[in-house]
Amino acid sequence: MKLASQFNQNQPKDGQLLVVSRDLQRAQAVPHIASTLQYAIENWQACEPLLTEVYEQLNKIQQDKSNDTLAFDECRILSPLPRAYQWLDGSAYVNHVELVRKARGAPMPESFWQDPLMYQGGSDNFLTPSQDIPLQDPSWGLDFEAELAIITDDVPMGSSISQAQSHIKLFMLVNDVSLRNLIPAELAKGFGFMQSKPSSSFSPVAITPDELGESWNGNKLQQRLITHLNDVLFGEPDTGVDMTFDFPTLVAHGAKTRNLSAGTIIGSGTISNYDRSKGSSCIAEKRMLEKIADDSITTEFLKAGDRVKIEMLDAQGASLFGQINQQVVSV
Repeated sequence: MKLASQFNQNQPKDGQLLVVSRDLQRAQAVPHIASTLQYAIENWQACEPLLTEVYEQLNKIQQDKSNDTLAFDECRILSPLPRAYQWLDGSAYVNHVELVRKARGAPMPESFWQDPLMYQGGSDNFLTPSQDIPLQDPSWGLDFEAELAIITDDVPMGSSISQAQSHIKLFMLVNDVSLRNLIPAELAKGFGFMQSKPSSSFSPVAITPDELGESWNGNKLQQRLITHLNDVLFGEPDTGVDMTFDFPTLVAHGAKTRNLSAGTIIGSGTISNYDRSKGSSCIAEKRMLEKIADDSITTEFLKAGDRVKIEMLDAQGASLFGQINQQVVSV
């Protein structure tokens, strides 16, 4: 099943829930089931079978021009959860962490390979999948980070890894926007990210695990995550390769000392493979690889006019989540 949120004047901050056809061509509002995705995820046991029924019917009548369906326009869509009670971003690909820390001269503690890194980001105002990325000061080092994310239902505090698996209800793609040159000073304070992590954006649709077929084994998703910068392929690493901490582990880590409310978003961190021929999912990693190879950095951080596109395709080449497609603008 594929779900999205469109702008609604009556619910401007949460949007109106849409069920979207598998080919991302048609959609249907379902106010009789759930007005918002947040309501649906809070009442997933009751809403999920009803939403699935609409989804199955929508796929059968994709060309139906009745008043109940509408053309799905990704450019008019909000992030699936336009705001969320909680956004936790992990660093599941530890080889990426190792490279980025090396770039700023920070040592790599051995514990990072046994215990996930995770921070709590701002979640009150996500960008839309096609919204401009604001650039206030080029010296701050604006970067994109292509990631996967999951949405959970209510996760009880202290849930084990095996218990956490059943709480994964939806998947999304993420552009975790970062200001690289603000990060070192913030982390040096010992309190983590704040100013260096502005609003992120998510894919036009969130999808249920069954849409992923054999690519999802209950722990990891094995698919290429494709990023283009200014229409040039930047990276296409496999999300199932070199993932040190799988999604149930990230959920259990987040729930160790707190309940996770339904609608909690948990990110994978930047996708990264040891096979460097697959490219990178952020500029910082590419810059570090340039420094290691040539002792010089040639790739610049994002500037006004740059465009970032993030997408994942199925085995037949069809878009699974729609496309994050954003341009950088000076503000």
